Amino acid sequence: MRGRPLRVLAWSAVAAGIAVPLARKRLGLPAPVTAAAVAAAPLGMSIAVPRSWKRDAAVYALQMWGYIIVHELPYEHPERLERRVRVAYPIKVDRALFGSPPTAVLQRVLSRPGRPTALDYGLVFLHWGWFLQPHMASAWILWRHPDRFPRAATLLCAVFDIGLIGYFVVPTAPPWWAAEQGIAAETWRERDLEITATRRIMVDVGERVWGRLFPSLYRFLGGNPLAAMPSLHFGTSVMAASLLDDHGPVPALLGWGYASVLGFALVYLGEHYVVDLAAGLALAAAVRAAAPAVTPAVARFSRAVAGLEAAARA
Repeated sequence: MRGRPLRVLAWSAVAAGIAVPLARKRLGLPAPVTAAAVAAAPLGMSIAVPRSWKRDAAVYALQMWGYIIVHELPYEHPERLERRVRVAYPIKVDRALFGSPPTAVLQRVLSRPGRPTALDYGLVFLHWGWFLQPHMASAWILWRHPDRFPRAATLLCAVFDIGLIGYFVVPTAPPWWAAEQGIAAETWRERDLEITATRRIMVDVGERVWGRLFPSLYRFLGGNPLAAMPSLHFGTSVMAASLLDDHGPVPALLGWGYASVLGFALVYLGEHYVVDLAAGLALAAAVRAAAPAVTPAVARFSRAVAGLEAAARA
């Protein structure tokens, strides 16, 4: 297939990747169909449009759209996922490493129940900033070093996509969810009777900042609460910092500074266990270390896509 028919097919893949997720619940589409549609969209864009920085940005955006959709798919049937969710093992790791739960200890020392502090507001806003931070790092690289953007985007997207596998294979509850179920308090009772229940400080702050809009915003941005292992908040911020590290001391300082404070915030706010962060860090490091080995395969795939793009324009 060449020329116009190939372009039509490619644009159809892009359109399906956008439309199918929006209609999946109304049409009752199975999750694999939705996942396949969003996975094909970036490839379709790569074939339909000649290579340029705008196309690179569009492919990246479609890749992130796919991540958002696939991230939510396991929670379309919450009762099924809750039967599979792992709760105890990260608590046991925390107990083995620290003796007392870091989140509960930090909240007892630094927070005020029912009265968010300035620290709470600052760390929650920094946490919300994660929805932009990795993509702002990618955008900066695209702006200042467009020739390096494809590699940077590939590494960052690899962390996102590989992390999704963990969410499907080992669905893991975050600290706040375990506390809401009474599991965390029960697990720790034998060790430390003074430890108070973990609170989700982000909700305390979010309700005050956004008011009645907060539940809707949370449902949109937090589509799968049982996706804590590995922490892609931390793993992707580390990868972004690593990529910025290649471009001088100022970008590196900003990237690593953000990742470091975010790591503390995620534990303090009750969003992640320390072991979740460690897994996110390990994932980012593994992707970066594996890059030289997989580069030839990625180059062959890129040449194949370029050949399809040329055929579409023939």
